[in-house]
Amino acid sequence: MNKQQTSEKITNQNLKIDKRKREKENRPLFPLCVKGANYMSRSDYEIVIGLEVHAELSTKTKIFCSCPTEFGGEPNTHCCPICMAMPGTLPVLNEKVVEYAVKAGLATNCEISRNSKNDRKNYFYPDLPKAYQISQFDKPLCEHGYVEIEDDEGNPKKIRLTRIHIEEDAGKLNHNEFGGGSLVDLNRAGVPLIESVSEPDIRSAGEAERYLRKLKSIFEYIEVSDCKMQEGSLRADVNVSVRKKGATEFGTRTEMKNMNSFRSIVRAIDYEANRQIDVLEEGGVIEQTTLRWDDVSGRTFPMRSKEDAQDYRYFPDPDLVAIRLSEEYIQNIKDNLSELPESRKSRYMSEYGLSEKDANLITASKYLSNLFEGAKEVCGNPKLSANWILSDISRILNEKEMEPDQIPFTAEELGKTILLIEKGTISSAIAKKVVTELFENPQDPEEIIKKNGWIQISDEGAIKEVVTQVLEANPQSIADYKAGKDKALGFLVGQAMKATKGKANPQMLNKMFLEELNK
Repeated sequence: MNKQQTSEKITNQNLKIDKRKREKENRPLFPLCVKGANYMSRSDYEIVIGLEVHAELSTKTKIFCSCPTEFGGEPNTHCCPICMAMPGTLPVLNEKVVEYAVKAGLATNCEISRNSKNDRKNYFYPDLPKAYQISQFDKPLCEHGYVEIEDDEGNPKKIRLTRIHIEEDAGKLNHNEFGGGSLVDLNRAGVPLIESVSEPDIRSAGEAERYLRKLKSIFEYIEVSDCKMQEGSLRADVNVSVRKKGATEFGTRTEMKNMNSFRSIVRAIDYEANRQIDVLEEGGVIEQTTLRWDDVSGRTFPMRSKEDAQDYRYFPDPDLVAIRLSEEYIQNIKDNLSELPESRKSRYMSEYGLSEKDANLITASKYLSNLFEGAKEVCGNPKLSANWILSDISRILNEKEMEPDQIPFTAEELGKTILLIEKGTISSAIAKKVVTELFENPQDPEEIIKKNGWIQISDEGAIKEVVTQVLEANPQSIADYKAGKDKALGFLVGQAMKATKGKANPQMLNKMFLEELNK
């Protein structure tokens, strides 16, 4: 057994012991807390959450040099003397970074600063080659915005944005568990980021997830970031505190760093809130701490005491000039801003007759929305395109735990599949198999159908033969239908579809069964 397995075993054993102890005391692991003999419910507390969301910008080059920003590559191959902080080098600000930040600010209802600057944020970490990060402190590019979400009761709610500012990413540490050391990869050092800082307006893990999804969707629509969480291009620092309901002062907050999974963020918030309630109810004090979330054990662990702004010793970067934006510059970006999710949602409802619920689900992701746009153009049927996306495609995404940006096939391939249904080439049952195959091996739907022999049977003689065989084998269903039990027809059609492996034309089956049953 290796060190990691041993550690996990000990952790799990401790959790089991803790659980048994609490069960013996007649209280659950987290939702209820005890102080002496008095039980205090979690509902007596209010959770206060703020998110600092980092999005990697989709620029071709880094923020202060011409090195590529593409994901992957051999370690330390996407770096140069500037992003490696060699003596004598000077940074030059990438104008696209400013443009993308302004786009993000306008899309989130921010005020855009006409006068901004870059600052040095001083701290030491092995993957930060300069021993400081170029960021923005007191004069960010964007301030005082908001994002609209729904609260846990379905009511509209505004989550205020304190600021959106630009900064550079650090490198990456690759830990060698067996070698006992860590290696530094500077490919990511200098990749441009925007950091979106919310006010502490979020009151539940559900609200936090909806806010993050909405922010992700907005950034995708305006094309400032691909927001691929699995690649680390969207990640969040989650600040959590608790206070008694009715209290006006905030409790002491803890911060969970670099989280890049919706599921993990929800679990981490719930755990940390309950942990803090436990501590307070047992007479303890919450310490301002930076935490690490462990997804395996489902627990947070302290990393270091949390820093305040003064600990970073901010000062203006002397190597970079101030950022001055004209009214014309800002207006031009505003005039060319891409269609936002809310606008697209309204258009889908008015132009294509989609329900508010369906339009909301599709436009929540730009990738799903683009899939819908492309599919309807190919097949000419918006309703069917929406139905397939919201039913089978969404189901498979959930089963495979995939995000919409990971869909492997094109909108054209989906549109062709729907078109084949409408032409009668395949049945809906076969189309489901085609969509499943598209996830596994994306290719032209017609090739999939030919390869698997899935072309729909529409020959009247062949259909007639199947109908006769099914009726002969199910005399009770005939009697049930004649007795007024309409469900018997559906059963007979189902048996015929089963006999033909889903290839029979269902409309022809229905017609022929009715003709025979009504004789």
